[in-house]
Amino acid sequence: MSRPRIVIVGAGFAGYRTAQTLSRLARGRAEIVLLNPTDYFLYLPLLPQVAAGILEPRRVTVSLSGTLPHVRLVLGESDRIDLDARQVHYTGPEGEGGTLSYDRLVLAAGSVNKLLPIPGVAEHAHGFRGLPEALYLRDHVTRQVELAAATDDPRSCASRCTFVVVGAGYTGTEVAAHGQLFTDSQVDRHPLRTGMRPRWLLLDIADRVLPELDERLSRTADDVLRERGVDVRMGTSVKEATHEGVLLTDGEFVDTQTLVWCVGVRPDPLAESLGLPMERGRLLVDPHLQVPGRPEVFACGDAAAVPDLEKPGSYTPMTAQHAWRQGKVCGHNIAASFGDGRRRAYRHKDMGFVVDLGGVKAAANPLGVNLSGVAAGAVTRGYHLAAMPGNRVRVAADWLLDAVLPRQAVQLGLVRSWSVPLDTASPELPRVPGKPERDQEPEQEPSRPGTGAERAKSRPGGEAASDQPGEEPAKGRSGGEPAKNQPGGEPAKNQPGGEPAKNQPGGEPAKRQSAVVPPPDQPPPGPDVAPGPVRRTDRFTEGDS
Repeated sequence: MSRPRIVIVGAGFAGYRTAQTLSRLARGRAEIVLLNPTDYFLYLPLLPQVAAGILEPRRVTVSLSGTLPHVRLVLGESDRIDLDARQVHYTGPEGEGGTLSYDRLVLAAGSVNKLLPIPGVAEHAHGFRGLPEALYLRDHVTRQVELAAATDDPRSCASRCTFVVVGAGYTGTEVAAHGQLFTDSQVDRHPLRTGMRPRWLLLDIADRVLPELDERLSRTADDVLRERGVDVRMGTSVKEATHEGVLLTDGEFVDTQTLVWCVGVRPDPLAESLGLPMERGRLLVDPHLQVPGRPEVFACGDAAAVPDLEKPGSYTPMTAQHAWRQGKVCGHNIAASFGDGRRRAYRHKDMGFVVDLGGVKAAANPLGVNLSGVAAGAVTRGYHLAAMPGNRVRVAADWLLDAVLPRQAVQLGLVRSWSVPLDTASPELPRVPGKPERDQEPEQEPSRPGTGAERAKSRPGGEAASDQPGEEPAKGRSGGEPAKNQPGGEPAKNQPGGEPAKNQPGGEPAKRQSAVVPPPDQPPPGPDVAPGPVRRTDRFTEGDS
C-alpha cells in the first residue's frame, strides 16, 4: 500500500513549521513534499541587519534539506492547482514544468510586496521582502556614499546621501534605524563635504511610528530615530517618484535616488487563483485551518484568513508569529486527518513585540513589560536567537564581530536594480535576463472552482513578515508594514494613491511581461542612483556613532 502524499506549497514561516511538525509526527508513514522556489527558509526579522552589513546573507537563511529530515524538497514555483484532480502544477528553476499529485495540500504561499498606484513608484522604488532586495540595498547604499564622497558637486552629494523609506511599520522603522548607523559608519571612512552627513527620511501617513504598538513603545522608537538623526515625518507620504527624487504629499520635493518601499504586503496571488471564497485576497479557512468544502486542503500563514477566536468576527493578522504557530497546528491537524491524534483549533494570545533599532537600542514589551535601551536590545536579540530554527551560533558570532570590528562596506555587485523590481510576485528570486515573469491573471476573472486557474506570478515561497512576538497588523495607514520581527503584518491601507496597484489584488493585473533584459540606459556594472546628505545640526550620542 502506497504512502499518502502531503504537498506543502511555500517554505516561509507557516510552510516550514508545517513541514517540521509533520516530519516529526509522520515518522515515514506519509510522503511529505515541500515545493519552494529556493532551498532555504528566510528568517525575515533579521533582513535589515543584512542590508546594514551586520549579518552575512547565509546567516538568515536556513537550509531546508539540512533541517527537515524525511521531507522531500522540490524546487519550483506553483503555476496552477487543480483541486478536482488533486494536482499542483509548477515550473522549476530552469524552466522545466512538473506536476505533484497530493492526498493533502497545504497552501502556505505567504505574501509579496504591496504596490500602490502612485506615479513613478513601480519604476523607482524597491521593496524589502527578500534576500535579493536586501543585498541590492546594501550595495546601492554603499555605492551612493562612495560616489558622494568623491564628488565636488554639493547638490549631487546631498542627493546621493539622502535615503527615503516609506512606511513606518516594523520593516521601515528598522531599515531606517539600521541604515542611519550604517551610512554614518561609512562616512567615518569616506568623509563627505564639510558639514555634510547622510540623511534618512522615514515617511508614513500614520500619526506615529509603529502605530500597531503600544504608544510607549512607539514613543521609544521615535525618540531613538530622531536622536540618531533620522528625519521622521508622520502624516506624510510620497505623491510621485521621479528619477531626480520624490514629491511628498506636503508639496516638498526631496532630491534623492533611493526610495525603499515598506508600506506593507498582500497575499500571494496563488490563493486567489483557486476560485474559492476569499477575504481580502486571503483564502477563507475554518479554525482548524481547513478550507470549507475541501477537507483535503489546508491553508495557513499570510495566504489564509484564519478566524481569530480571541476576537470573534475578525481574522488573525498577517504576522510571522501567527504563521509560525498556525504551521504547527496545521501539521497536527493533517496528522489527525490520517487518524493520528485529535485535531485542534488555532488559538493564540499576544505575547508582546520586539523592534530592533540597531546598536544596543530596541523597543520591546515581552509579556506586556515595556522595555527600552540595552535591556530591550538584549531581549530582542535573545528572542531572535531562540526563534531561529538554525544558524544561531553563526548569527551570535556575527553580532560579536560587529561589536568589536568595523563593518566591511564593499559593493559585491551581485544584484542589479532591474533584477529586483517592486512589482514582482517572487521577491525571493532576482529577475534574470531572458527569463519572463509569469502572467498575472486579472482578479476579476477567477478560475473555475475546483480546477484552479493560471495564477498570476505565483511564488510558493515567501511567508509571513517576520517573527515578532506581537500580533497587531498595520491598520488604515500607508505604512502598513508586514510585521517585521513580527509574525506577519497586515497590508497597508489608505496609502495615498487610491486604488490598489497592478499586481495587487483588487487592482489592474500586470500586463504580460516578456523576457526581461537590463534597461538600455543602465550601465553594466555601473552605479544606480541614490539619495544624499544634509548639513549637520546635531551631535552623536555615545553608542550611536
